[in-house]
Formats: sequence, C-alpha cells, structure tokens
Amino acid sequence: MEKLLVRLARQLDAIDEASLMALWSRYATAASRFEPTQRWEEAALVFSLIQAKRWKNQLFNYHWSRQTRGDAALSSPQANPMPDFTLDSPAEATPAARCRVLEFRPAKTEVSPEKQP
Repeated sequence: MEKLLVRLARQLDAIDEASLMALWSRYATAASRFEPTQRWEEAALVFSLIQAKRWKNQLFNYHWSRQTRGDAALSSPQANPMPDFTLDSPAEATPAARCRVLEFRPAKTEVSPEKQP
C-alpha cells in the first residue's frame, strides 16, 4: 500500500501545477455536485489530488522563504514544520467530546415573484 502511495506521489509531483490548475474549476464543480456514482468519486479524488499538489507547493514555498531569510525558529528542533497543523498519533487521538453526524440538505431555492402561484 505504501509503495503504491509513494508511486502516486511521485507521479503527481512530476505534473506541472499550472496544468493541474487549468482543471481545478472543472473538478471542483463536479465534486460539489454529489451523485452516488463512480464518476463522482473519481472527480472528488482528482480534485483532492489537484488540491494536494497546490498545498504541497505552498508549504514548500513557505519553508523555502523562511530558510532563505535565515529564520532562527527553523533551526529549533521543536519548531512546528506546519504552523496551523498538529500531528497526533492514532493512539493519542481521542475525541474530547462526542461527535455528531451532520445531515447535508440541498439549499432552499427562492421562488421569484413572477413565478409564484
């Protein structure tokens, strides 16, 4: 499994971000229109992969910028490599409170005055 994921990561990293971003709108739209089909699942995964490449590049640029400025915080072994992101091991990840499942419903559409009965 891990070998497969690493191979996918290498393939994704070899793709130009600008080429992927040209597809962003198409897959964002497809993923936002849920349908219980294989086509929707694939669109959601493609959208996630595009977002992953974009996030990786932003994180890389953030760290590269800090490193070239000679930020002292980077040399600290306790420095968090991702400022707004914390890592928990699965054993430590215990919910603080019970979670509840939220039901998603279609947005209510307003009826225009000329179409009202």
